[in-house]
Amino acid sequence: MAGSKEIRTKIKSVQNTRKITKAMEMVAASKMRKAQERMRHARPYGEKIRIIAAHLAHANTEYRSPYLTKRDDVKDVGLIVITSDKGLCGGLNTNALRLAINKVRDWQGEGRAVHVCPIGNKGFGFMQRMGAKIVSHLVAVGDAPPMDRMVGPIKVMIDEYAAGKIGALYIVYTRFVNTMKQEPVVEQLLPLPEDRLQEDVAAKREHWDYLYEPDAKVVLEQLLRRYVEQIIYQAMAENIASEQSARMVAMKAASDNASSVIDDLTLVYNKSRQAAITKELSEIVGGAAAV
Repeated sequence: MAGSKEIRTKIKSVQNTRKITKAMEMVAASKMRKAQERMRHARPYGEKIRIIAAHLAHANTEYRSPYLTKRDDVKDVGLIVITSDKGLCGGLNTNALRLAINKVRDWQGEGRAVHVCPIGNKGFGFMQRMGAKIVSHLVAVGDAPPMDRMVGPIKVMIDEYAAGKIGALYIVYTRFVNTMKQEPVVEQLLPLPEDRLQEDVAAKREHWDYLYEPDAKVVLEQLLRRYVEQIIYQAMAENIASEQSARMVAMKAASDNASSVIDDLTLVYNKSRQAAITKELSEIVGGAAAV
């Protein structure tokens, strides 16, 4: 059995660790609430632009945007991977990166090259170690999606699609379900999939058409680019909310485990001290009897 001094040192060390994890839990809880509010505030804009994009997809226009047209002649695929910059958030990044690497291997098995755009330091480091073809990246995202810095890396991927270098663009991120549950998902961004372009039931008409100024090509290209950027912005907001929730849960579990370890060590310390006291009493009684 370890000595009393050694056990006291361990208890003190675990207590200090518990203070840190408890503080991190409280910080993550505060950031989580702000991230959830930011995520929910972005949804009305996303819903409205989704409805407009759905109407445009079903409109009778003289111009058909390449963002709506499926390409079978281009094999290469683009992939945007959204992760966090920091760790200590459970299996959040691991699950998202596992999903991403499985998709990459499936595409490579089909003879497709994958162009990757990692967002977040964890994903960027992982893709570098995997030797992936990184065409753009974004790190040091922070606690809110930086729209001004986000546009550049995203534009690189959209331009590659417009230039015909990739035939499809996908995104991997962690969707926020609730505080206790976050799930990694992979979604197709380009060409815009049919399930994203379902018309709003309340505003549904048999035929939609618009008057375009200056012309349909300019308007549709700009609008659909903004639509794709909004999807990615919403995905980043979902991922940040998931990160803070996962970190809060992980730190709470760490604090609870630290309390359990302290209880066990305290019990061992008390047993050790009791054994030492019993031994001293036995020695005193034995010495008195010998006298």
